[in-house]
Amino acid sequence: MSHSDSQAIQTISTADNAPGNAPGKRKKLFTIFAGVVAVVAIGYGTYWYFIGSRYVTTDNAYTAVEISQVTPAVNGIVSEVNVVDTQYVHQGDVLVVIDSRDATLALAQAEADLGRAERRVQSYFANDTGFVAQVQAREAEQKRSAAQLLSAQADLQRAELDLRRREALEKSGSVSGEELTNARTTVLTMQANLKAAEAGKIQADANRNATVGAQKASTVLTANTTVDTNPEVVLARAKLEQAKLDLERTVLRAPVEGVIARRQVQVGQRVQAGTALLSVVPTRSMHVDANFKEGQLSQVHLGQPVTMKADIYGSAIEYHGTVVGVAGGTGSAFAVIPAQNATGNWIKVVQRLPVRISIDRKELAEKPLSVGLSMDVSIDTRGKSGSGSENTAMNSSAAKSPTL
Repeated sequence: MSHSDSQAIQTISTADNAPGNAPGKRKKLFTIFAGVVAVVAIGYGTYWYFIGSRYVTTDNAYTAVEISQVTPAVNGIVSEVNVVDTQYVHQGDVLVVIDSRDATLALAQAEADLGRAERRVQSYFANDTGFVAQVQAREAEQKRSAAQLLSAQADLQRAELDLRRREALEKSGSVSGEELTNARTTVLTMQANLKAAEAGKIQADANRNATVGAQKASTVLTANTTVDTNPEVVLARAKLEQAKLDLERTVLRAPVEGVIARRQVQVGQRVQAGTALLSVVPTRSMHVDANFKEGQLSQVHLGQPVTMKADIYGSAIEYHGTVVGVAGGTGSAFAVIPAQNATGNWIKVVQRLPVRISIDRKELAEKPLSVGLSMDVSIDTRGKSGSGSENTAMNSSAAKSPTL
């Protein structure tokens, strides 16, 4: 640089630092600063209006699902285990088989009991028919015995009258001693016949009453029923159906489509009814439980659209869903040892409320998720409710809930 150039630069610098130019420079700087603040304010206002006030987000969200636990309904020894952990199964696939021999024997016994009950009830109806004939026979016998009793009474009266006549004629000698003896013998015979007739009448009455009583007892067993509707047959048939059901339950099938998890059963193990054997995770029916701060939920309501990103796939993959439910209480409210805020020193802690969010089934099928994965969730509080019939079906009653 030449000496003349250095002098020119020094002259310009001296002119800029002159006292008369200082206020103009400050004014220029304040103008620039005010412009920057205005741009920032306008930018933040625009962001808040279009984005900040519209979306609520959280990274405190995790995938969840209604896990199906497989438990046996009958006791027995496990003969087959057809699945392992992480295996994918379809609804209806055979998972575990319990030895069915005991159930088969119980079924055969139930079938025999049903046959025996049907035959026993058929005999009741046959007895009813027989009792009608027996009662008629007993009533005829009762009538005959009554007639015989009347006849015996009449015969005795005639014999006694004949005896009194002969005794009256005995003094005059008109009747021989032999005739009188025969008359007396006839009276004794008629008295014996009367006693026999009375005993026969008593026996006939007893026989008729016994037969009628037996008929009533038999009628009670068959009253207002048929062989098929008789209580004994109905009970035996119910036990047969239960035996068939127990036999079917020796084969445990997948209740839903999903992935096997927590398998705790082995071949040869004796299991009791209700014992947890394994679980089926329906990965295609996944949802997200997002824990939002209480201050974020003032504009959140059911049916709003949601976008989600899973850490396992990164920000390149985006899932869509809707808000389908809000928990009835915060996590601390349902804790094993809930907070006792009414005692001791108190520090306010912002609470989080779980929000249930559905996931589009098509997107979930293309990019499967597992239970417990971390998610980033963003709810569009100005979006239209009801983004699909699938989400509505997941919580039809929740659609009637009021805005939070």
